[in-house]
Amino acid sequence: MNQPIALTDPAALARNRARACDDALFLQRTARGEIEDRLGMVNKAFQAPAIVAAFPRVWRDRIDGAKIVPETETLTISPGEHDMVIHSLGLHWANDPVGQLIQCRRSLRPDGLLLATAFGGQTLHELRSCLAEAEIAETGGLSPRVAPMGEVRDLGALLQRAGLALPVADAVKLSVQYKSMWHLMRDVRAMGEANVLATRLRTPTRRSVLTKAAEIYAQTFPNDTGGIVATFELIVLTGWAPDESQQKPLRPGSAQARLADALRTDETSLPD
Repeated sequence: MNQPIALTDPAALARNRARACDDALFLQRTARGEIEDRLGMVNKAFQAPAIVAAFPRVWRDRIDGAKIVPETETLTISPGEHDMVIHSLGLHWANDPVGQLIQCRRSLRPDGLLLATAFGGQTLHELRSCLAEAEIAETGGLSPRVAPMGEVRDLGALLQRAGLALPVADAVKLSVQYKSMWHLMRDVRAMGEANVLATRLRTPTRRSVLTKAAEIYAQTFPNDTGGIVATFELIVLTGWAPDESQQKPLRPGSAQARLADALRTDETSLPD
């Protein structure tokens, strides 16, 4: 049987993350803040939390008693070990994102909470479109540069595929200002998020491609101060390990009152 083609080059990903600068990890800290905000709205105390994190230093000492788990293809968490698992902003580089969520789900006790953050499909759409336009114009071809990132509905569906109950997915968009495309690309590298696709070009991109992309970017996506704007979209996923104590939807046809009565209107039957 043929093995599935890997999306990500794990060795390159590890190198990039090892070179990441603390000052550039603002998106990791923003994702952490979104998770902490949602935890503040949960009326439940967690005694055995785990955090799957590519950058453990971002989470150090943030949640009492949390086990920090390296973000690897096979997570070092055992079935039923935790009552809460956080997966922090790394699903876009996972070769099997559903498998990551399934592993988190299996490690949860009944009624345990999963919180995950991931980059959404609008992330760096400006940079992607400018690089594509420039590369086609300069070389007549197009090479893979950015990891595929799902829309909020697609990522929310992953929770159900992983067997989680009460799934919720919402999006947070961030507009970040840069002096130029060059400054943005330097920041992306400093975040540890440079291209590690297994099918990426292994030779440097032509200077003419990058120069043209920078010109297109400055013309198409300017900000008010002579620089550019870059979009980052964070998707926050919430789901619970199934438990009998959880709310369940009513059976179809079990309503005790008519919608027309609640709306104080007449009900009109449609013709067959």
